[in-house]
Amino acid sequence: MDLLSIESPAFLKGLTIDELNELSKDVRQFLIENLSRTGGHIGPNLGVVELTIALHRCFNSPQDKILWDVGHQSYVHKILTGRADQFETLRQYKGLCGFPKTAESEHDVWETGHSSTSLSAAMGMAIARDLKKEQSYIVPVIGDGALTGGMALEALNHIGHEKKNMIVILNDNEMSIAPNVGALHSILGRLRTAGKYNWVKDELEALLKKIPAVGGKMAQTAERLKDSLKYLLVSGMFFEELGFTYLGPIDGHSYEELLENLQYAKKTEGPVLLHVLTKKGKGFGPAELDKKGTWHGTGPYKMDTGDLIKPVGQPPAWSALVSETVRKIARTDDRVVAITPAMPVGSKLLGFAEEFPDRMFDVGIAEQHAATVAAGLATQGMKPFLAIYSTFLQRAYDQVVHDICRPNLNVFIGIDRAGLVGADGETHQGVFDIAFLRHIPNMVLMMPKDENEGQHMVNTAVQYDNGPIAMRFPRGNGLGVAMDEELKEIPIGSWEVLREGTDVAILTFGTTIPMALKAAEVANKQGVSVKVINARFIKPLDEALLLDLLKDNMPILTIEEAVLQGGFGSAVLEFAHDQGFYGHAIDRMGIPDCFIEHGSVNALLEEIGLTEETAVRKLLAMTPKKQKRA
Repeated sequence: MDLLSIESPAFLKGLTIDELNELSKDVRQFLIENLSRTGGHIGPNLGVVELTIALHRCFNSPQDKILWDVGHQSYVHKILTGRADQFETLRQYKGLCGFPKTAESEHDVWETGHSSTSLSAAMGMAIARDLKKEQSYIVPVIGDGALTGGMALEALNHIGHEKKNMIVILNDNEMSIAPNVGALHSILGRLRTAGKYNWVKDELEALLKKIPAVGGKMAQTAERLKDSLKYLLVSGMFFEELGFTYLGPIDGHSYEELLENLQYAKKTEGPVLLHVLTKKGKGFGPAELDKKGTWHGTGPYKMDTGDLIKPVGQPPAWSALVSETVRKIARTDDRVVAITPAMPVGSKLLGFAEEFPDRMFDVGIAEQHAATVAAGLATQGMKPFLAIYSTFLQRAYDQVVHDICRPNLNVFIGIDRAGLVGADGETHQGVFDIAFLRHIPNMVLMMPKDENEGQHMVNTAVQYDNGPIAMRFPRGNGLGVAMDEELKEIPIGSWEVLREGTDVAILTFGTTIPMALKAAEVANKQGVSVKVINARFIKPLDEALLLDLLKDNMPILTIEEAVLQGGFGSAVLEFAHDQGFYGHAIDRMGIPDCFIEHGSVNALLEEIGLTEETAVRKLLAMTPKKQKRA
C-alpha cells in the first residue's frame, strides 16, 4: 500500500484481516527504511503496529481520544493520520516531531515525552466529556514500564473509584527502555500466564446458574467460589481490585484477538483494562533480539546488518566517563552505591552493575522514589550516586528539596543530558535544572569544562561530606583531552581563569566554553581584551574572583546553555546587586523564555542566538571606547 497517500485512518474500516496484515508488513518496512536514515524510537514502534492499526479501526479519532503514554511509540499513529510523507524530516530541525504534537495534527490529543501521564490526562478528558454530556471513547495506551510510575498508579486508583467509562490499553512488552523491574512487573508476569482465566470464569458462572439457590446460601457460596478461583488462577487480580474490568492477556499482534476484545471493551460499562502482549522491535531481527534496550531509540543504522552508524575514534561519552569514574572510586570505597530510575543503559551503568551487583539499584520509572532512596542511604553513612537525566530530575523536585537538601544529606546527583539534547526536543531539553536547583539551600551545583575536569568533579562529589552536590554534564561525547592518572579534589566554589584579559570578562562553564574562547579571540583581533573564566561552580559562586571583577569595573558577559530566568547569569546579577554594584555592566546569554523544539543542537543554538557571533557583538557593545581605539 502507498502509505504516503494516507490522509486519515478512515480507510481502515473496510479492510479485511488479510489486508490489515499486509498493511502491517508495509508499515514495518516503511519504519525500518526511514529510521535507518533518521534514527528514532524504532523498537517501541515496531512493537505496536497491529495495536495502533486496530485502535484506529475500532475507534473514530479524533472524536475518540487515543492517548500515547510517553509518546515515543506514536510513529504508526502518525502514519495512519496522514504524516507519512514527513518522515524523512523526523526529529530534525523544523521537521516531524518524534512525540505527539497537537500543532501537527488534531489526532494528537495529548502531548507527551515523559512517562506515566496518560491515565491522569485521560481521566481529566473523561470528566470533561461527562460534564459536557458528550459521547466519545477515551483510550489511553500505557506500557508496563510506565505503570511503575507513581502517577499512573494514582490515576488507576482514581479511575477505578469514579467508575468512569474508559478503555485503558496496557501495552505489555516486558520492557520500558531497559528490562522492567519491580513487584508490579511480577504481577503482570503472573497475568501473562493466566490466559485461560476468563474462559474458566465464564464456564463456572454458567454452571452456577444451573444450581438452584436455596435461601441465598448457595448464591453466597457460589460468589465465594468464584472469588477463590479468581485468586487461585490469577494471583492478586490487581486491576479488578482497583475497579477495572480486566480483559486479557491477549496477543497484541493478532488482529482477530485485538478486534474482538476491543469491541467487547466498547460494550462494557465502567473502566476496562485490556492487557495486550507485544514484542518490542517485532519484524526487525536486531531490535527483536535486543535485551539491553539498545534498540529502544537509535541513530541511523544499516538495514541489512543492523549495525549502528557511529563516527569512529570518538572520545568517550560523558555518561560513560561519569559512571566509570564512580565505578573506579567504588573499588576502594564500599560506601558508594549507584541508583537509576530505569536508565542503566542510557546512564552507562551496566559495567557498574556487573562489578557491583549488590550496590546498583534500578528502581524503575520512579524518579521520586529514586531520590528518596538515595536520601535514605545517605542517612546511614552510604555515598549514593543518583544517575538521572536533567529532564527526569524535574519529576523528583519535591524529594530533592524536602528529602535531600532540607536535611542536608550527602547525595551525589549526576545530572545527565544537561543542556540542549537535540532530536528528542522540548520534552527532553535539559535546560531548567540550574534554575530549579540553585535556589535550594545546601545545594552545590557544578559543571566541568571537559572530561578530565569531569573525572575530578566526580571524585570531588563523592568525597564531599557537607551535604548534597550535583554535577551537570551534557549529552554526547567529551572533547578528547588528555586524562590525569590520579583523581584529585577541586575546591568547592573555585573558578578558573582560562584566558587573561583587561577590558571585559566572560563567565561561562561546560559546553559553552569553546564558543566563549573563540569569541574572545575574535574580539581581541578587534581591539578588545577578553578575560574568559571557567565558572565551573554555579553554586556557590567564586565570590572573591567575582568581587574583584566588580571592583575593577570590568563589564561581565555570562553565557549558559540553560534558561536565563533564575539561571547562572541571574545569580551573578543578584550578587552584584547585593554587593552594591547597581550600575555595573552585566549582560547575559542563554535560553530565552520559551520551550526549545527538536533539531540538531547547532541549529537550535543558531536559532536562539547562543553563538560566537552574538557573543562577539555583545563584547564589542560593552566596550565601545576600546572598540573605537581599535
